[in-house]
Amino acid sequence: MTVQIIGQEVEPSLSWAGMTAALEAGHLRPRAEIRDMVLQRDGDTLLNRAAWIDGLGQLVKVATVFPGNGGLGLPSVNGAVTLFDDKTGVLTALVDFHLVTKWKTAGDSLLSARRLARKDSRRILLVGAGTVARSMVSAYASVFPQAEFTVWSRSRASAEAMDLPVAEDLEQAVKAADIICTCTMSQDSLVLGAWLQPGQHLDLIGAYTAAMREVDDEAMARARVFVDSRATTIGHIGELIEPMKSGAMSEADVIADFYDDPAFYSRRSEDEITIAKNGGGAHLDLMTADYIAKMA
Repeated sequence: MTVQIIGQEVEPSLSWAGMTAALEAGHLRPRAEIRDMVLQRDGDTLLNRAAWIDGLGQLVKVATVFPGNGGLGLPSVNGAVTLFDDKTGVLTALVDFHLVTKWKTAGDSLLSARRLARKDSRRILLVGAGTVARSMVSAYASVFPQAEFTVWSRSRASAEAMDLPVAEDLEQAVKAADIICTCTMSQDSLVLGAWLQPGQHLDLIGAYTAAMREVDDEAMARARVFVDSRATTIGHIGELIEPMKSGAMSEADVIADFYDDPAFYSRRSEDEITIAKNGGGAHLDLMTADYIAKMA
């Protein structure tokens, strides 16, 4: 069997509508079996993720996260993606790591926003100005064509490099937004629940370890909370661990994940605040890599 080598050249064939459709289709299949392994040295991380979805295939994704790489002019996140045939286990494709990560991460939160954000949402605040924030601009614009973006970052230079209006005051920017998207490496709460306004939707992307969080306990307590996968978020990520530990919320307060009926993963009123936590599990990488391979 010929192994496909799939790189950035396939990207013009991809669409955000196709990506979210692939994620929805993937969640109609049998529930994925997922295993993660995390190794750390100071602030650096080696993350090994594996997933198997019966009828779709197997994937192993290895990622390294070295936050200090920016000072060296290198990407802070690197890795490799391998895709295997479901029936034989034969290697079928090597898919560009950054391509899979981009479309998986943004597609995950876009699917949440499609279901949870108010349809008339226009003012979108990006908290963070890295690679993920850039991807979210095109992702959100595909669903909210009248979107007006503002960016806030702890680094003024990185915010200005986005070529978008820059928020000077995070609190005021949060209060003015319809959709708030956090995509940072923060270990401390940046967005506070006291700032949130009725009808807002938050996509939380950045935190991926027990030591990381981007919003505080009050934000989680005030909102109806959704996750992409209970298995990869509850007990794994600080944004859920800490408020559950303090009693601000319980596991029962997580209303739905993508494996639940979409009717449950939805907004009930124009005034409620919704939060979607993006855990980015390996099963989503598998669904994404399969979509990319088919488009290639």
